[in-house]
Amino acid sequence: MRRFPEPISNLVAAFSRLPGVGPKTALRYVYYMLKQPKSDLGVMARALIQLGERINVCTRCFMYTERELCDTCEDPKRDTSLICVVEESRDIATIEATNAYTGLYHVLGGNLNPIEGLTPDAIRIRQLHERLLKDSSIQEIILALSPTSHGETTIMYLTKRLAPLGRRITRLARGLPVGATLEFADEVTLGDAMKYRK
Repeated sequence: MRRFPEPISNLVAAFSRLPGVGPKTALRYVYYMLKQPKSDLGVMARALIQLGERINVCTRCFMYTERELCDTCEDPKRDTSLICVVEESRDIATIEATNAYTGLYHVLGGNLNPIEGLTPDAIRIRQLHERLLKDSSIQEIILALSPTSHGETTIMYLTKRLAPLGRRITRLARGLPVGATLEFADEVTLGDAMKYRK
């Protein structure tokens, strides 16, 4: 493999750590950046530094924020009887864009996946359990996890673990997306659409 100057090699290695970015794509990014004005590179560098220096994790829900508590946890208009459990902070933006949910959140930080070391102790299940024990105003726990095998495993584990608390545990409905045709729907999705029809 061709040897590059150290700054190029270092940035290729840094970009290669991003999900879905291999060495060739990383090198393409570096070459693109070399064509940009130095002032633009400075703006990007400062933005990355600020990301590391100013972004924290909310001490209550574990969403990314600049303060100790995020805007959602501090908002007095939120419905404190609902808590929506999501895999990652980015999922909250997707749910918020629907304008259909006004409760609170809890970010697990992933799904159960023992092969990758994501056991119940590695994600924030204990913190969720403790939060529910401390806050009796939470009446419903919405499990908004991806319908993957790991997401389903996590939902089953959480349902069993949280059931003794006596709160209502729900999950997102599943079925056909808008614009889909029946011809291309898989049997599980079509079965769920039929089972949970309204």
